[in-house]
Amino acid sequence: MSFSRYPTYKDSGVEWLGQVPGHWAVKRLKQACHVFPSNVDKKSHDGETPVLLCNYTDVYYNETITAGMEFMAATASTDQIAKFTLRAGDTIITKDSETADDIAIAAYVPADLPGVICGYHLSMVRPLPDADGAFIKRFFDSNFAKSCFAVLANGLTRVGLGQYALDNVELAFPPLAEQTQIAAFLDRETAKIDALVAEQRRLMALLKEKRQAVISHAVTRGLNFDAPLKPSCITGIEYVPAHWDVMVIKRFSTLHRGHDLTDSERTEGPYPVVTSSGINGTHGSFMAHGPGVVTGRYGSTGRLFYIQDDFWPHNTSLYVSNFHGNHPRFVWYSLQTVDFAAHSAKAAVPGIDRNDIHVLPVAVPPKEEQVAIVTFLDSELTKLDLLTTENQRAIHLLQERRTALISAAVTGQIDVRGVVTQAELESV
Repeated sequence: MSFSRYPTYKDSGVEWLGQVPGHWAVKRLKQACHVFPSNVDKKSHDGETPVLLCNYTDVYYNETITAGMEFMAATASTDQIAKFTLRAGDTIITKDSETADDIAIAAYVPADLPGVICGYHLSMVRPLPDADGAFIKRFFDSNFAKSCFAVLANGLTRVGLGQYALDNVELAFPPLAEQTQIAAFLDRETAKIDALVAEQRRLMALLKEKRQAVISHAVTRGLNFDAPLKPSCITGIEYVPAHWDVMVIKRFSTLHRGHDLTDSERTEGPYPVVTSSGINGTHGSFMAHGPGVVTGRYGSTGRLFYIQDDFWPHNTSLYVSNFHGNHPRFVWYSLQTVDFAAHSAKAAVPGIDRNDIHVLPVAVPPKEEQVAIVTFLDSELTKLDLLTTENQRAIHLLQERRTALISAAVTGQIDVRGVVTQAELESV
């Protein structure tokens, strides 16, 4: 769909904003909204009133804040309840972040929420009578707002937006009725885009399931569907090919704890350091020959990494120290069918004891069959991974389109007044 531009434009006087429609006004946010940061923390205090708290993550991960959400229980003073109770038309934004490009994330409040209070690390933006809250929310979604707030944010280890920066950011304001039209248009169009993104994510989930199913079938049943079978004695796997062995993991691929390496001990070099979450930099020496297989010992557990060359397995990992003559890549595929998570709940920090894994049974084909299975899986999974990459690219393009459309509409670069129905206006 293509959109026309407004008949006339004028210089906004704001460098980042550029030209705006001739009948639009340029205002500071404080001239259109009350902006105030919350001071309501997550603690419960004696003598205060029980409330539900809208927290940072509630805003960060949601477009809207609604009654059906699971809010944290807390308490607040009478003054805090009067000031920070969520009302229809409010926009709640995150006022700090670890990075400047991930700040002022906004969620809209479409209906009054008695008893729900705006929590700490958030600011409430409440529109004055000549501002539409849904339009304000879309302003915060725009590329222009994100760029502006990224510059205005300050801090070192964590950046934040101060009251002055929020109050005085300048934006373009159409008349109130036009704000409502733009908000209705964006609700409709972003809903379409969001549905397409959801479909792409559903397809990605199906591809992930397909990928795991292909691996599981290949490493437990092989490639010959006509091969005679025997009971497996493996939980969740009824039969395996009759000529395969069933053995405990310790005899199939012995696991060993990784090796300590502090940041100060690292030296420049070509050898990857493999932690529980994958490759994390390099080092000047290695402790294991490649190809190797590594998984998390604590922290991020259950992910399997295949390392082609010599490497340093970090102490947060377990690595295969003895393949017992098995094909390393087959071992990598086979271990992906093991439920590591079921054996990682012994401590406050999830971790894996290799002795718990060593006693689990796995199906092991002859070496030449392992080679054939690896060749098959490498080929099939490359196809599935390519489809996943295409899905990811489609999602990225849709999200770019979404942000660009919002940005163009709230800054007046496109005129959407003629494409909004009365029903849409009444729903805003």
